[in-house]
Amino acid sequence: METFTETDQHVVIKNQGTVPLRLIPVLPYNVFLSDVLALLQNSKNHCVNYYAFPYADKLKFICCIADDEAGNLKVLSHEQSLQREVQLISIAKDSFPLHIFEREISENFGVEFINSPWNKPLRYAFNRADRSKVINDYPFYRIKSDELHEVGVGPIHAGVIEPGHFRFLCNGETVLHLEIQLGWQHRGVEHTYLKKSTVLQRTVLSESIAADTAVGHATAFATLMESLGGIQINDRLVIERTIGLELERIAMHIGDLSNMCVGLAYQLGASVFGALRTPTINFAQLWCGNRFGKGLIRVGGTHYPLSPDLIDSLSKFLDNFEPRFRTMANETFALPSALMRLENIGTVTKTQMELIGAVGMAARMTGIQRDIRQSHPFGAYSLVPYETVANITTGDVWARALLRRLEIEKSINYIRTLIGKMQSINEPPSKPAQDRDIKLNPEALTISLVEGWRGEICHSAITDNEGEILHYKVKDPSAHNWMALALSLRDLEISDFPINNKSYSLSYCGHDL
Repeated sequence: METFTETDQHVVIKNQGTVPLRLIPVLPYNVFLSDVLALLQNSKNHCVNYYAFPYADKLKFICCIADDEAGNLKVLSHEQSLQREVQLISIAKDSFPLHIFEREISENFGVEFINSPWNKPLRYAFNRADRSKVINDYPFYRIKSDELHEVGVGPIHAGVIEPGHFRFLCNGETVLHLEIQLGWQHRGVEHTYLKKSTVLQRTVLSESIAADTAVGHATAFATLMESLGGIQINDRLVIERTIGLELERIAMHIGDLSNMCVGLAYQLGASVFGALRTPTINFAQLWCGNRFGKGLIRVGGTHYPLSPDLIDSLSKFLDNFEPRFRTMANETFALPSALMRLENIGTVTKTQMELIGAVGMAARMTGIQRDIRQSHPFGAYSLVPYETVANITTGDVWARALLRRLEIEKSINYIRTLIGKMQSINEPPSKPAQDRDIKLNPEALTISLVEGWRGEICHSAITDNEGEILHYKVKDPSAHNWMALALSLRDLEISDFPINNKSYSLSYCGHDL
């Protein structure tokens, strides 16, 4: 079991660490509230998860605060009786990023958060507490005025986009407010973790949370299970997984650059970036038989070790890809007609992103250096330190496009470094663990953070007294960042929505768990 530190207020663990549930302090709610707010006053801290679940005869609440400076996680809890209606003072009224967690708790268990700044249903879960609250009756914000009008987009969209409804409040063509309503495809992912009994079934489920982040979510699950089950993995496997993560980042970023060029009506960029995405995902298929990396990540080992022949193919791919990518990127970022549609469009500020608790790219494009690879290193990031791309602060579509370019270039160099390190490791490939070999720690909690290409992924699991998974919690980075898209539309023409939307490339299914 991982090392941890106890205090009277919380227990401190490292990323992908495990702690006995009994050692997490259970605080009176007024103390819990005070302690959480005190921790969040420090801008170096942020809440990675806050959730509730039935435990014995009570409703148990777990809160995890990441200290991005010290590189640890502070876990604290409170409990409430299931025998009465639960009313709690809202933390979100003083720390707005927690609204997504409180809204979910309220929706799932009927908890009333007093003075909540935004107490609306989050996902319309199939097992929500109040079935009378249906998605067609979502309470949109409204402005009463004869001069304003509403524009509704979705939930059914043209093309391949997933279901989501966007309600614009406009004065002519100018957007005053955008509210985004999701929850149209709630799949019961977290509930399904409990229904599935084998590690393979749960791994495949993790790969399906968001298909474009199959490697990211599967890595979060695998590392969680390895920590919870005390399974040791070697450096070779650690490096292979990290290469898979960085390849996924390259593929999705360059696909988004192509899609953004479509939004700019820049056909050359759309075609070339789109064509460059193909060999990226084709290498994933060569490696594991699936273009999105499904099957690559397995608990305890791999069926697809990165052989010398594959390493040679990967090196040749990068050598061919990099100059072609740089040439097209240089053209795009020097083209006046493209820059006109990128610069000063959809601008959000660092303060706004801090207020909503943005993670990943949505945070970094305003100068917030929030990156789990650096602050809470995991996998090969612990062996070869990763330094986050810096000096992007403008918060506009241009910043989001440029960040993708810089991260692609950095991922290429980082993969080359990992290849070099891997060639000095003389360890045999390890086979995936079998169910009969996995014994999870009983009555324990594990938290696994992974920096996916969109940002911070968080998986958390709690076991019962027999070592069976009692509760499983997933958080995709999009849960934090949808509000950023809404803010970036204010005072812009509604015609700027498509390029803004493409520049964030957020996940609907990652939200609708």
